[in-house]
Amino acid sequence: MAEGLYDAVLLVSFGGPDGPADVMPFLENVLRGRNVPRERMLEVAEHYHHFGGKSPINEQNLALLAALRAEMATRGPHLPIYWGNRNWHPLLADTLREMADAGVERALAFVTSAYSSYSGCRQYRENIAAACAPLGDRAPEVDKIRVFFNHPGFVGPMAARVRKALGHFPEAARPNVPVLFTAHSIPTSMADGCRYVAQLAEASRLVADEAGAATWRLVYQSRSGPPTQPWLEPDICDAIRELHAAGERRLVIAPIGFISDHMEVLYDLDTEAADLCRELGIEMVRAETVGTDPAFVAMVRDLIAERHYQQPGRTAIGALPASHDVCPVDCCPAPSLRRP
Repeated sequence: MAEGLYDAVLLVSFGGPDGPADVMPFLENVLRGRNVPRERMLEVAEHYHHFGGKSPINEQNLALLAALRAEMATRGPHLPIYWGNRNWHPLLADTLREMADAGVERALAFVTSAYSSYSGCRQYRENIAAACAPLGDRAPEVDKIRVFFNHPGFVGPMAARVRKALGHFPEAARPNVPVLFTAHSIPTSMADGCRYVAQLAEASRLVADEAGAATWRLVYQSRSGPPTQPWLEPDICDAIRELHAAGERRLVIAPIGFISDHMEVLYDLDTEAADLCRELGIEMVRAETVGTDPAFVAMVRDLIAERHYQQPGRTAIGALPASHDVCPVDCCPAPSLRRP
């Protein structure tokens, strides 16, 4: 195998509180500089306190980290893997300082978001740059891996989980059970400047086709902005009410926008949406996220290898091409920076 370009891998994620005392400082980190009402912050804080003030995302990232280390120990490339978060410990600034102290000069970052948007891609690159700035000349050069919404290593495991969810219903009923693919809502002004919606729609179509789901719809969840600001719709709960009004009594919810069962899956889907379904008499099954599925972990390794070894070609399926390796300067701008 040819010599590679990088000497480390950086797993980058959102982060989450590890206990009740962490909840408000964590949310203040998340919402700093954003026009989010205080009452909405307190409402979200209650979501965390509902689960003891601890987000599952950190343990899920540790599981992914362990699985990826095992995969790369077997298949290569043999690179150290670090982990840093945007909003809670281990914070990117601390991780990048650790990397610099270890002599890392060039690293490849895998961000736990499958889609292009300001908050799911560009903002992470800005976070990495901000964390590197105090390190001066010691700072590693960090390149981000492409988004993977249409990679078979993501689509296949997600389709298997939708099939498993449909399998809870009588065989004769399965072809007619609607599937709601759900993702985090973002402001429409942000969505207008990126390919988030198009990529989500394509990923949903690919998963639905492979899973044999004939009836499906893309919906959104977890909006956090002021009521006056337009965000992507329909909301998951509104879509459930529409299905109920149309006479549907069975439903699968598939969190296509998430790779692990973190708080917004556990609360917004497994609590709020599930409670609504019980209230309306809808039998709902929530499909699992890909987590540490071996095919998904192998995909992460393959994405690392294709950049590390400068392999030709980029694996992707469906109607949209593989995403670019290097983001253009004007890619996924923050809503306030978009040109009219």
